Amino acid sequence: MPTGPRPCDVTFPNGEVTLAGSLTVPDRSGGAAGVVMVGGSGPSDRDNDIYFPPIRRHLADAGVAVLSYDKRGVGGSSGDWRDATIGDLAADAAAALDFLRARPGVRAGAVGLFGHSEGGWVVLRAAAVRDDLPWVITNSCPGTTPAVQERHALTGALRRAGADVGDTDRTLALYDRLVEAGRDGADFAAATRSVDSAGPSPAFASYWAEVDERLWEFLRRKQDHDPVPDAARLRCPHLAIFGGADELVPVAESVRLFGAAACRPDRHPRAGLTAEVFPGADHRVQTSGDGLLAPHYLATLTRWIGHHTPMTPTS
Repeated sequence: MPTGPRPCDVTFPNGEVTLAGSLTVPDRSGGAAGVVMVGGSGPSDRDNDIYFPPIRRHLADAGVAVLSYDKRGVGGSSGDWRDATIGDLAADAAAALDFLRARPGVRAGAVGLFGHSEGGWVVLRAAAVRDDLPWVITNSCPGTTPAVQERHALTGALRRAGADVGDTDRTLALYDRLVEAGRDGADFAAATRSVDSAGPSPAFASYWAEVDERLWEFLRRKQDHDPVPDAARLRCPHLAIFGGADELVPVAESVRLFGAAACRPDRHPRAGLTAEVFPGADHRVQTSGDGLLAPHYLATLTRWIGHHTPMTPTS
């Protein structure tokens, strides 16, 4: 049974949006370090399904205050994520950061950001415009655009499904046409006609099944978001975590892109990059089918945070 600090429900504003979340503040002499956890794509709540709670408990037990929240339009939060941009979601993360920094028992200068998957793009955007962060962590965050990442994921799904060369080529060609249609401002009806005209494609069905008009518009707005300029503008250390067997993210290319951003001559001197790849781990950095995190994953988080932000203030 957990014996550490218990989370409490909180709300905080960002303009006209009210965000609801869970806050855990451990009792630490001199105040606790802190982290805002930002979930992945789709209707992610404060727990990011069941992924965040064990990470949240571990961090709290290690003396780190943790705030995670429901995305716009999910759980107790108002608004709708499908109407948002990456910039809007980054503003939500920034509001969460400022809220946590102001909590009693939390050291304002020791609060960083953690973003999983799409949340990594979000926290990089939020961090790129601030100079008051001790660090930022991206977890299974592609260094590519969403369009490139989705094509990588679709290619892998086709391969695992045993699609032949012809079906693979047709499906990827259809995907490429949809990306171009999005860039040209095509509406959902035009995109649907393109899918229908391509004929039946079982391999594409799962990708397209949940897309409706509002989701299409969100995906169209997001598809060419490039996280590298945000990574290059960081003024704090960046920990980029990946699972080596992640089927959704081009891991090697993402490490290369974030590494190239870190090597730019105009990179801020504090903005070092640490890349950690956990062999055999998936998109949630788990190495088995029972939801267990990769060995040493949690220890890596707390060790890295502790190195860049001491758990207790120093004299």
